[in-house]
Amino acid sequence: MDALDRVVKPKTKRAKRFLEKREPKLKENTKNAMLIKGGNANLTVTEVLKDIYAVKKPFAVLYKKKNITRPFEDQTSLEFFSKKSDCSLFLFGSHNKKRPNNLIIGRMFDYHVLDMIELGVEKFVSLKDVKNSKCPEGTKPMLIFAGDMFEVNEEYRRLKSLLIDFFRGPSVPSIRLAGLEYVLHFTAVDGKIYMRSYKVLLKKSGCKIPRIELEEMGPSLDLVMRRTHLASDDLYKLSLKQPKALKPKKKKNISHDVFGTTYGRIHMQKQDLGKLQTRKMKGLRKRPAEKLAEGGGVSPKKSKSA
Repeated sequence: MDALDRVVKPKTKRAKRFLEKREPKLKENTKNAMLIKGGNANLTVTEVLKDIYAVKKPFAVLYKKKNITRPFEDQTSLEFFSKKSDCSLFLFGSHNKKRPNNLIIGRMFDYHVLDMIELGVEKFVSLKDVKNSKCPEGTKPMLIFAGDMFEVNEEYRRLKSLLIDFFRGPSVPSIRLAGLEYVLHFTAVDGKIYMRSYKVLLKKSGCKIPRIELEEMGPSLDLVMRRTHLASDDLYKLSLKQPKALKPKKKKNISHDVFGTTYGRIHMQKQDLGKLQTRKMKGLRKRPAEKLAEGGGVSPKKSKSA
């Protein structure tokens, strides 16, 4: 049987649209996340998954049923759910005596696990525990990372990249000031990661630029890093590869210095300076004798006979 004969063609328009949506694109869709509850998840882990889902909506899928799986031992079930729900990000919650209040955050590449990091929840404040006003659903957050560990340690650097991928939301062409109303702050210090979320309040300042205040909104998490499963350098570079159509075309004869100044080289034909137009002043005009000497001809005027 030929390979082309084994390809299942869509029988309905809905199935055709579904397959077209999953086809490779130059600009990929906003990454969706699936939030999965392990077989032995407790109340704290369940509430964490619900709050992260509330923050991530509408680009998230919450699985309410318990799934007995161990991502660090067997990743097939995660890859199955990823392909089924078309999600490239995941957050798995579990709880046991060895690793209490456990979260595994990770991402996929071609429906296979690229990298994942295990985090332990030491302290948790839920959305409903903070009695302040909340941001509307689908608000794009501003992400702030503090701490040298996010720049020095390779595992923390990969965690920073993973958190940006998870919470960044859709790409937007422009931003309005009133739309900046949600902040996610991550601090790495003394071997712990502190996640805090704030609502931005724009107050009157007496000038054009408003005064900004931050009001804690929730959820709030104190995390500690446990196990890690990081992709190799070659696979990680392959996942970052962009198609040639999206790469900016290199402009010839243009260079930039360290200060950002743009220099351009222009190629011109050789100029004849003899035909260069100068200011028409009487003092610069050539006399008839000079013109005659340059032309090498005879004066048109007849000489008077004696």
